[in-house]
Amino acid sequence: MMQIEGMRQASPLSPRLSAVVIFVVAALSLRLQFDANLAAGRGDTVAQVLWGMARFFTILTNFAVAVAMALVAMRWRIPAGLAFAGVLAIVMVGLVYHGLLARLANPVGLAWWADIGLHTAVPLMVLAWWLAYGPVPKWRALAGGMVWPLVYVIYVAFRGVTEGRWPYPFLNVTRHGWDGVAINCAGMVVAFAAVGAVLIAVKRRLG
Repeated sequence: MMQIEGMRQASPLSPRLSAVVIFVVAALSLRLQFDANLAAGRGDTVAQVLWGMARFFTILTNFAVAVAMALVAMRWRIPAGLAFAGVLAIVMVGLVYHGLLARLANPVGLAWWADIGLHTAVPLMVLAWWLAYGPVPKWRALAGGMVWPLVYVIYVAFRGVTEGRWPYPFLNVTRHGWDGVAINCAGMVVAFAAVGAVLIAVKRRLG
């Protein structure tokens, strides 16, 4: 009986401890990517390197995950809709990278470790954390999960027009034109909606 009570007392710490682990992996991966970019000469100053990294959905989403996990570790309770939006975004980071972009990249050294962390380890860990500890979302959370991708597309389109650089091939207006990019974005919306619906269904089933 004492052992069971001890386990019950320890169990509330599990979401927080696992959140700390995710925070460390995400933060370390971001730092490794920064160091790799700096070593590769993608900017002459720290600010330039950070500004360049901030073009990427992967970087911004991993940063948001790191912040969220740090807050969870400090006893912050994530609202169900916000938690779902975060897990959908980071899961799509992994799926889009491994489905479309991995063959275009050949990272080595620090960049390879950052690549594994940002595109594989963090998405899998966040998904596992959410399935185990995350609040159950309502179906209307699916619409909320589309807000961050939409905001990102608007943001990156503005940066692309003003700077002439595009973070991902399917968002490259110079290559595909606005019509082509719009079609690509529509396909991504469908993919986000489909993956989001599966995530909600699974989570509601698990409870």
